[in-house]
Amino acid sequence: MPKMKTKSSAKKRFKVTGSGKIKRKHAFKSHILTKKSKKRKLALTHSALVHKTDERSIKEQLRIM
Repeated sequence: MPKMKTKSSAKKRFKVTGSGKIKRKHAFKSHILTKKSKKRKLALTHSALVHKTDERSIKEQLRIM
């Protein structure tokens, strides 16, 4: 039986923490940064956790389940 492949797009966007939660990056930090305040850009720099309602589908894409 062949192995299940992970989704390449999910593999690049998410990391699993030691406790099993999924880390993600904030959107809106790649371009058009001149109109955004320094405070807003700094807040977008920090990583966040995926909401629990989305965790199941991302775990399926990463083949963790």
